[in-house]
Amino acid sequence: MNPNDFRLFLEVVELGSFTKVAAHRRTVQSHISRQIGELEAACGGALFKRTGRGVVLTDLGQHIETRVRGWLRDTDRLLADIRADAGVPMGEVRLGILPSAAHPLMTQVYLRLQADYPKIRLNLREGQGAELDALLDTGSVDMAVLFRYSKPSSPDEKLLSTVGTYLVSRPGDALTKGETVDFARLEGLRLVLPRRPAHWRAVLDETARGKGFALLAEMEADSLRLQRELVAHTSHVYSLLGPFSIAEDVRTGRLQAARIVNPGSPRFQCNK
Repeated sequence: MNPNDFRLFLEVVELGSFTKVAAHRRTVQSHISRQIGELEAACGGALFKRTGRGVVLTDLGQHIETRVRGWLRDTDRLLADIRADAGVPMGEVRLGILPSAAHPLMTQVYLRLQADYPKIRLNLREGQGAELDALLDTGSVDMAVLFRYSKPSSPDEKLLSTVGTYLVSRPGDALTKGETVDFARLEGLRLVLPRRPAHWRAVLDETARGKGFALLAEMEADSLRLQRELVAHTSHVYSLLGPFSIAEDVRTGRLQAARIVNPGSPRFQCNK
């Protein structure tokens, strides 16, 4: 049934006359009478009975009047909600992200969405750089936050930030006590490095070769957590990590870190 048919029904109830309703709607009385007749046929019985002064409700009309008013009120509220939602971003966003950047970045993104766009749901998937690119290519994620080793040149990628690389050690280590450390000081250090063939490992190895030495891998591990744990529990063992993955441990004094310079091996955080 059309809500407008019942709006007409209530208008007749309130004015008590087909003629008055017709005048109010600037139409003829016969048109109103025909519409009410069609509504009565749909309802299965008469809703009005004629009097000398107009029309009054039948028992059936009285029975449905209150329910019709409530239904129309709910319908109007629903339509208002739909119109309000029409311009509001909503739905699921599938986002791929590197584990090292997931926190606190995604925590802040979630809180911002809850405040500004509560109808958006995040579906997060962690992965390494090559894996995230593959997920994008197959359409498994809508966008990704990942690191590049040169500034993005594609219009599909947007630069979010530029971050340095840090030499990470246990607290109290003399080499990481300062704010920065020269890349050349990595020669001969016992390092926990990502496993080959990782793009980041290749960049580090190539930088070291350019300085005339090879990095010494005490252990290879892809897990950033494992790298941090090994360094935190072992003297004179170091790792090369980004600021996001070590921020909490450095803040609490569990790890110590100095930014690598000459060259700084910057990484460019991008959204694609």
